[in-house]
Parts: sequence; C-alpha cells; structure tokens
Amino acid sequence: MLKILFAFAGLSAMTSVVMGAFGAHALRASLEPRLMNAFETGVTYQMTHSLALLIVCLAAEQWGRSLVIDLAAIAFVVGILMFSGSLYGLALTGAKWLGPVTPLGGLSFIVGWLLLTIAIWKNASL
Repeated sequence: MLKILFAFAGLSAMTSVVMGAFGAHALRASLEPRLMNAFETGVTYQMTHSLALLIVCLAAEQWGRSLVIDLAAIAFVVGILMFSGSLYGLALTGAKWLGPVTPLGGLSFIVGWLLLTIAIWKNASL
C-alpha cells in the first residue's frame, strides 16, 4: 500500500502542476475571477497536500506503518480528491452542488495534519 501512496502523491503533485498550467494558459481568459480564484486554490492545496502525503509516506518508511500513519495518508488522499476536485469541478462546470463538498475535503486535510502531528509526537526522537 505504501508504494501506491507514494505513486499517488507523485502523480497528484504532477497533476497540480498540469492543472496550474492549464488554468494559467487556457482558462484565465474564459473564467470569471471568482471561479479562477477557486481553481487556483484547488491547485495550491493539491500541491501542498501532495507534499504532505509524501511526508507521511517517508514517515511510514522511517517509523513503520501504524494506524495513525495510515489514517493520515487516507485523510490527505480524501482531502485532495474532495477539496481540490470539487474546486476544479465547480470552476470548470459551474456545478454549485460541489460547493458543500469542498469543506469536507478541508476537514479531511485538518484531520490529516492532526494525525501526522500525533505520529511525529509518538515517533520522533527530537
């Protein structure tokens, strides 16, 4: 499972670069500023949390897998898909029903960071 998470993190980071370039070059002229801002927020959060997922994967390699590490990884994956995915969908389609999905993805990010902090506290010899 760790190899899959590493691959997801790398592909997600790559996708955020692709989406950022797509937004800057193909969408800037066609999207209203509010939707462009939502799209850019999705890109920023996707990259940030792809890197966070890489940190979780490295922590799992260093300390071994645990329930806290596994749940942190799942929380970041779910957050990326729900938060960034809903913002991309909202910006590209205008589907307002995606609006309530975004905060659930944000909550998943918060949970992921809390779980990563717990894992660090339990395992790091600082």
